[in-house]
Amino acid sequence: MNTIDTGAAAAPRSPLRMKTLTKTDNAPIRILVVDDEPDLALLIRQRFRKRVRASEFEFLFAENGAEALKLLGERSDIDIVLTDINMPVMDGLTLLAKLAQLDRLLKSVVVSAYGDMENIRTAMNRGAFDFLTKPIDFRDLEITLDKTISELDKLREGAQAKGRLIAVKRELDLASDLQMSILPREIPPTPGHAAFDIHACMVPAREVGGDFYDFFLLNDHLLGFVIGDVAGKGVPGAIYMAVSRTIIRATALTCVSPDCCLTHANNVLCCENSTDLFVTLVYGTLDLRTGEVVYTNAGHNPPYLLTSNGEARELENQGGLVLGVFDGFEYGSSSLTLQPGEALFLYTDGVTEAMRADHELFGADRLRSMLSPSNATSMARLTGAIREELDTFAEAHPQHDDITMLGLRYLGPA
Repeated sequence: MNTIDTGAAAAPRSPLRMKTLTKTDNAPIRILVVDDEPDLALLIRQRFRKRVRASEFEFLFAENGAEALKLLGERSDIDIVLTDINMPVMDGLTLLAKLAQLDRLLKSVVVSAYGDMENIRTAMNRGAFDFLTKPIDFRDLEITLDKTISELDKLREGAQAKGRLIAVKRELDLASDLQMSILPREIPPTPGHAAFDIHACMVPAREVGGDFYDFFLLNDHLLGFVIGDVAGKGVPGAIYMAVSRTIIRATALTCVSPDCCLTHANNVLCCENSTDLFVTLVYGTLDLRTGEVVYTNAGHNPPYLLTSNGEARELENQGGLVLGVFDGFEYGSSSLTLQPGEALFLYTDGVTEAMRADHELFGADRLRSMLSPSNATSMARLTGAIREELDTFAEAHPQHDDITMLGLRYLGPA
């Protein structure tokens, strides 16, 4: 510590000062001095008169810890407590213990006799930020106050950043709820409902995702189904996902054939796309009277056909390019007829590219092995079993991509 110099000329301003006086309300830094020496208040006011007049500092005084606590209860704007250790009524160490129980941003500096290291160590253990020795060197006190203010500013910035993160997290949670709410869970009972079994699920890698699925009745005998994967994650991917799903569903209601639907949807997405995002998807229709499936694949993973003999094989990858890139592209379609009991399984690449810590991928072979014996399994049970297998495989390794699955089984004409 410096030597005694209570009457020295004001020291040059600390280089810390310009960045420490950054309270958001432009109010002075308020310092509560707790000491039973009657002359200390006069000395401090004299020493820091220029900074008080400049509204940089404001000092408050208390003679013991009890008075200090009363002031702290009345004033929520105190920033620093500069306290002596040895005082009547309530000493400084007890005061520090009380300060630790306050739920507020506050820093404390203790003052003790030179060589009183035991009490100083106790004070630091009870949360004191720094210490000074008596008699007080006012140049050292000013430097200590500026250093304490700098630490307070860092804590305030951290608290503000944490508050912003909490607000963003709250908004993302709301966005996630909204996103999941627009995805269908089931089709209400209809005359043709007994002709099929359908189930889908999506597990976003972040709060919101870019994958989506959808299914809807186009009329009393035609079921539309779609699965998509936006090339983008987070909020931008989620917004593009919502736009893509809305366009596909709205277009499907006016374009009966999947190739016509995707041709029109692609033109709309290209016209509205000012980003580098695009979407891969499979859109198809199932005729509930005959089992005929007509589908178009826009750059997506080929669906699996689960045949009546227990085989799982990929469908032909016909259709065309991803949506949202080339305006005017004409999409083609393919068709097949499902026999009663046969099914389709659609998925995004988050399934096959699920990774564990050693970077091994789940892969197509593991997926196919789970699909092969699944003919007697409900679609909800099938997708659930695959999801459990993915969790077991990943061994708690963080998910890096959205995982989405859709299973559709034709049960025969209702």
